[in-house]
Amino acid sequence: MRVYLDYNATTPVTPAVVEAMLPFLGQEFGNAGSVHTPGQRARAAVETARASVAALIGAQPSEIVFTSGGTEADNLALFGSVAAGVKPQKHVITTAIEHHAILHTCEELEREGVDVTIVPIRRSGVVDPEEIRRALRPETVLVTVMHANNELGVVQPIQEIARIAQQAGVRFHSDAVQSAGKVLLDVDRLGVDLLSISAHKFYGPKGVGALYVRTGTPLTPRSFGGHAERDRRPGTENVPGIVGMGKAAELARTLLKEDSERIGRLRDRLETALLERIPLALVNGDRGYRVPNTASVSFPGAGGEALLISLDLQGIACSTGAACSSGSTEPSHVLLALGLTCEEARSTLRFSLGRPTTSDEIDYGVSVIPAVVERIRALSPREPHVAAAR
Repeated sequence: MRVYLDYNATTPVTPAVVEAMLPFLGQEFGNAGSVHTPGQRARAAVETARASVAALIGAQPSEIVFTSGGTEADNLALFGSVAAGVKPQKHVITTAIEHHAILHTCEELEREGVDVTIVPIRRSGVVDPEEIRRALRPETVLVTVMHANNELGVVQPIQEIARIAQQAGVRFHSDAVQSAGKVLLDVDRLGVDLLSISAHKFYGPKGVGALYVRTGTPLTPRSFGGHAERDRRPGTENVPGIVGMGKAAELARTLLKEDSERIGRLRDRLETALLERIPLALVNGDRGYRVPNTASVSFPGAGGEALLISLDLQGIACSTGAACSSGSTEPSHVLLALGLTCEEARSTLRFSLGRPTTSDEIDYGVSVIPAVVERIRALSPREPHVAAAR
């Protein structure tokens, strides 16, 4: 039996999405920037998709900028906001558990002379909004805090942080790549100025994403060569990908309540069974307000890489952390930021469920994972309780 429990890494493209895309991979091949009839049909399809993506997050269609994915959306938000800032010295605030699409961009901003403050996180995986307030300076031009963490699933207090930023006259961006399609997103309610999402996280195609830019928010483009996306992201639009993202957004909005409730029950069942059957197992992060599909579980005394390989041989696909860090020998920066030791971080697996996940798959996982953990622990040079005590 094959059980895929790595939906935070990517999701399968829904058949209805493939069907929507197919005409634009064949006979409807027009350039959406052309004025002739084929071009105008492509343009109409792009604008229909734009409206669907906007509806998913409560935005206006004119506020949606299509990108090549979440990483480009994050880069455009950060570089574009900093470049648009009028202050002579510029300062950005973020958190220790952001995706590398944010943290690596901040490192590049530092190399360009921008000051960056990385605020710490509580053991729960939640940032204290007062830490953001204390980090504010007169030269602060942007605060960027992710909506839901990709490894823990923990949702941050975005509304409160947005109010703090707004009171200080500072723009606020949130990476919502792991939230879109899993929990209700409303940009007005959240109070964000910019927000990033990616289609392949909610059963759309890879290689397409979007940045929400609130009307009136200054944003300097990072690339040049045309007037596409209202001069904010030039280049020929990826019409098939955009159409697919629009259809995926439409389905996600329709199925949001049903998906989140069913998947949440399955995730809770998996966590409860693992904690009951595996001594010393521990769920990381606040178990309260999370996206419903994500579980980060530590198994002290069992190396995560060995667990990952052994489970894959048993037909179970999961992750030791962010998929973008696959192959890295470094422990998760997210788990270290929570206060876990390197050894504890390396003994952690992320299980992320999705729309296709079934009860039978969870039952199979529960029947296999405890035995695999016990076997890996038995092969470990240290006893589990010794590793856990560190």
